[in-house]
Amino acid sequence: MATTPLAHSPQPDHPVYVIGGGPGGLAVAAALRERGVRAVVLEKSDAVGASWRAHYDRLRLHTTRRLSALPGLKIPRSFGRWVARADVVRYLEKYAEKHELEIVTGVEVFRVERSGADWVLHATGGRRLVGSAVVVATGFNHTPRLPEWPGRDTYEGELSHARTYRNPEPYAGKDVLVVGIGNTGAEIAADLADGGAKRVRLAVRTAPHIVKRTTAGWPAQRTGILVRRLPRALVDRMGAVMARVGTPDLTAYGLPRPDTGLATRMREGAVPVQDVGLIAAVRAGKVEIVGAVEAFEDGEVILADGTRIAPDAVIAATGYRRALEPLVGHLDVLDGRGRPVVHGARCPREAQGLYFTGFTNPISGMLRELAIDAERIARRIARSGARGRKGRGRRT
Repeated sequence: MATTPLAHSPQPDHPVYVIGGGPGGLAVAAALRERGVRAVVLEKSDAVGASWRAHYDRLRLHTTRRLSALPGLKIPRSFGRWVARADVVRYLEKYAEKHELEIVTGVEVFRVERSGADWVLHATGGRRLVGSAVVVATGFNHTPRLPEWPGRDTYEGELSHARTYRNPEPYAGKDVLVVGIGNTGAEIAADLADGGAKRVRLAVRTAPHIVKRTTAGWPAQRTGILVRRLPRALVDRMGAVMARVGTPDLTAYGLPRPDTGLATRMREGAVPVQDVGLIAAVRAGKVEIVGAVEAFEDGEVILADGTRIAPDAVIAATGYRRALEPLVGHLDVLDGRGRPVVHGARCPREAQGLYFTGFTNPISGMLRELAIDAERIARRIARSGARGRKGRGRRT
């Protein structure tokens, strides 16, 4: 991996700037380099794959090794079918090194503006960088979101976001409430139950679709790829049948089957939960399902049914914001939820040369779609003539 000092390019053509050194940004940079387009990756942390470095220890890819590789480098077979978090980081480091990517770390871009046919990036230290095109790859899970629960700010108990959770060791012997039953909340609850927490409760507002990661050797991801283009109503019906056949009914444990179809929920932005231990933990009584959190009061947590509990710790697995407003919000390229109006090789109508990758959460697998988008974006940029020298970077 080459890290270079920032300076204005002396070449007539400015480079393509890629904002974010995660899988999406690295994949685009590699695909551009393959086509002779100079791409400079700007990463605000001190290393690539920053978000993966911060994830909890238990985490493994929910997608298979073979369907998760980025363009130009397979994931080593030794990493196993379900790649561990630490191995994802190793893979991203190797990826940047193999492709000799030009990466500048420790630089955060605060604002992107149009300047004629070029783009101006305002970054750390008052830098003003000019690029022929910009690819925003700052990540789907960018800024932790903590709901504005009444009484939250005066609550004196232990309250943290799932972003800071690493392993169950600090919670041994404690009563823990996990809030939110997305994949992160489900995995953390199971991890705590297996790791020595005295009591684990999981607060649920809306029952999720729970799917097995693999059935008879067939990964759920491949099913997601096959059904992605099918009509929503058909996928909803198929999902209901698959649920009845493949996963037990947990209604007696407080977790009924959802009354909204799988594809419908996906369209609303809710991905299914892949079971990596939650079902067994719930059936064994190691994880208790409780109502949604409504408020904090007098050192207690008030649930939707009026129940008041006093856990030793509350871990909020309540999601993330894209936090793109300061960066590009003034360009009228975001929808009402703060997500890009287009992604991949398409540019917003009034912002040609501005691309977004990694801001959807597809059932077919995030890394797979990042790889596909990278190739498409690179082809579009190369054809547009936004190219400079093939930068190999220089070590410092």
